[in-house]
Amino acid sequence: MPQDAFTLRLIARELNAVLCGGKVNKINQPEREEVDLLVYTGSAVKKLALNANASDCGAYFSESVKENPAVAPSFCMLLRKHLLNAEIKEISLVGFERILAFRFFCVSDFSSAEKILYAEIMGKYSNLILTENGVILGALKTTSVGENCKRLILSGAKYSLPEAQDKTDPSDYPALFELLREPPKENLADFLFRRIRGIAPVTAENIVKWYGGGNLAKHVYDYLFSDEITACVNEHDFFARWEEGARLFPSLGEAQAHFYGDRQRKKIFSSRCRKYRAAVNGAIKKQEKRLVQIADKQNECRDAESNRIKGELLTANLWKVEKGARGCELENFYDKEGGTLKITLDPYRSPSENAQNYFKKYRKQKRTLEALAPQKEEAEKELEYLRSLSASIDYAKEEEDLNALGEELSAAGLVKIENTKKKKETPVQFRTFEKDGFRILAGRNNLENDKLVRSSRPDDLWLHAKNYHSCHVVIRTEGKKVPDGVLLYAAGICARYSEGKGDKISVDYCEIKYVKKPPKSKLGFVVYTDYKTVSASADDSFHSS
Repeated sequence: MPQDAFTLRLIARELNAVLCGGKVNKINQPEREEVDLLVYTGSAVKKLALNANASDCGAYFSESVKENPAVAPSFCMLLRKHLLNAEIKEISLVGFERILAFRFFCVSDFSSAEKILYAEIMGKYSNLILTENGVILGALKTTSVGENCKRLILSGAKYSLPEAQDKTDPSDYPALFELLREPPKENLADFLFRRIRGIAPVTAENIVKWYGGGNLAKHVYDYLFSDEITACVNEHDFFARWEEGARLFPSLGEAQAHFYGDRQRKKIFSSRCRKYRAAVNGAIKKQEKRLVQIADKQNECRDAESNRIKGELLTANLWKVEKGARGCELENFYDKEGGTLKITLDPYRSPSENAQNYFKKYRKQKRTLEALAPQKEEAEKELEYLRSLSASIDYAKEEEDLNALGEELSAAGLVKIENTKKKKETPVQFRTFEKDGFRILAGRNNLENDKLVRSSRPDDLWLHAKNYHSCHVVIRTEGKKVPDGVLLYAAGICARYSEGKGDKISVDYCEIKYVKKPPKSKLGFVVYTDYKTVSASADDSFHSS
């Protein structure tokens, strides 16, 4: 990200224009390395996020809502003590370093003073440091006297700037001119980055890209210290100057807010996906373990019929068996070939007692097998349902998808309900598509799949990926015949939101009247008849006109 001195100078200019004269109404620290200042500017309240996280470091306006800890961290309490109701006097760049200085005029019942909050935007070395008269009052990240460090960042210590790099300060034009008197003919961007202070590689590349020849030092100076802003954002970064293929914004502040807001949403989305996946995978492993235990118990009872036969053979041949014998071999009249069967006996029991013991074993094993059969069926259904949830997580692409999935997971007892307040039930909003005048709906999870089936008319067309977990798709026919192009388009939607891989996936389709949901079956489970099958891929729905 180009959070270099070049960009920060322009950011400071924008922040100063908006916040100068504003008063700090509230201070929060929602995350360990982020502090939010709510500033009343006289016409609106702006939330300024000061982030010292290595990946998100910066100073930018934010509209994201984050939950604050029940007990404010010590640095947050320090800022509240000194900066609440303080007036922002100036926001500026310190030299040509990656440091922003926020100057506050603080008034209390007994005194008034100027305090400076330094936001050092330096990747993994980023920090927030509050000072008064050059002395540190507190810092987000501190060092101790015993640490082997070049700067002491500790309450009561004198604030000093980070050690300057051995690079040319671009604000010193004579030094810059001397440096670029004879620039290298190759790798000029890398040379500028390594030898000029306060610029990122992308800034150096852009300087070279817009260089048309002539006085290079003047071109570099004009580029870095021009107040021109063409704020834009692409998939990876935000920029103060125009980048090909990037989206333009009215101001750098809005570009930053969009970029960091989008990044935060993606981070939250990924975090929720990981949370849901961990819960579902844990439940899947539990059911798989349960099935293994059931299989082991069934395996232990595999000789149940043999015990019954032994009991009956002993009963039929009591007169042949000697008391106190440890075993016997009797003719097996259940064997079509007329063979014999060796039977182990307890010498301390009579032949009749041995026979009853085998019958007892048989009855116990039979009861066990009868009890295990429904347990196995239940576990298999639960496992199939959990795998369908795993597939739903795979093809969740938007926050709304996860919200709907979260409701289902909460109902299934797999995750805790995040908000205990009772919410009004929102109407289900299926994924909606249009093709040649036909409306096509797709469920985003098992709960919506069931509602989609229930809300459809008998002659609507229903589709589902064959032998794969997928969303349910319904074509609203309105009594009309569905053209092949519309059918292929809907099948493509089914293929896209399925766990099937490959160029082509078989998709079954039939009228809704042939789709039935068995009583007490899991969410999303249906049976269907009178169906046909078509081959489709995701491209069929997203490349069709």
